[in-house]
Amino acid sequence: MKFAKVPSLLAAVSLACMTLAMAGSATAAPAPAAAPVHNIVLVHGAFVNGAGWKPVYDILVKDGYHVSVAQHPLTAFNDDVTAVKRILAMQDGPTILVGHSYGGAVISDAGTDDHVVGLVYIAAHALDIGETEAANGKLYPNLTKAVKKTADGFLYLDPAFYAADFAADLPKAQAEFEANAQSLTSASVFTTAATSAAWKTKPSWYAVAKADRIINPDLERMYAKRANSHTIEIAGASHSVYESHPKEVAALIEQAAKHALDAK
Repeated sequence: MKFAKVPSLLAAVSLACMTLAMAGSATAAPAPAAAPVHNIVLVHGAFVNGAGWKPVYDILVKDGYHVSVAQHPLTAFNDDVTAVKRILAMQDGPTILVGHSYGGAVISDAGTDDHVVGLVYIAAHALDIGETEAANGKLYPNLTKAVKKTADGFLYLDPAFYAADFAADLPKAQAEFEANAQSLTSASVFTTAATSAAWKTKPSWYAVAKADRIINPDLERMYAKRANSHTIEIAGASHSVYESHPKEVAALIEQAAKHALDAK
């Protein structure tokens, strides 16, 4: 009778081994990829307003994203960050925050907001804590001599040089219009030291404009490398790269939206 129980014992052991093997296989199965981020907030830089984002906006909306364009006042760095955070508070979930030029400094601060899961820099400043745009610009000088200052401390670009320095790859008529429709920018924003650097804790993407005369492309490369950003370089692109190369810029933003939640 004792030996009659052996087959039952062996069957039980075999069943247990099969159960453990199945459990191990389930554990080893890769986790499903995170769903793409639906919300995107676009932040403009100095001397312009949010209208320049329209070519990128149109592509992103057509591809099914919910896109908001921040219209910050360019009166002071804190004013601009507050304005962008106001837009972030209106989002209904995870958000990709995109900044062009000076807008990069703004998103590096506003990007600490809990809504933000990824940052995209388009020919933009990605300041570290304590840095200023003016000081970094001296380390990597740009090629423009167009910057002028008003009596009350606001900066603008001399319209005579705007097309060549800011928008060399835009149609002449468009560049001339933008030169005469500038949003004057408080000089203080370029000397305000950064107090946050969201790129240190959140994944980032970066587009270098290889023909940029407003921000030295080598400074852009430094920012991208330091932030460990997923980086592309766009040949022949002026500082207005977000207008002149909207397909490449939109593709980079969509890459961020698709991968931010499973990135670093």
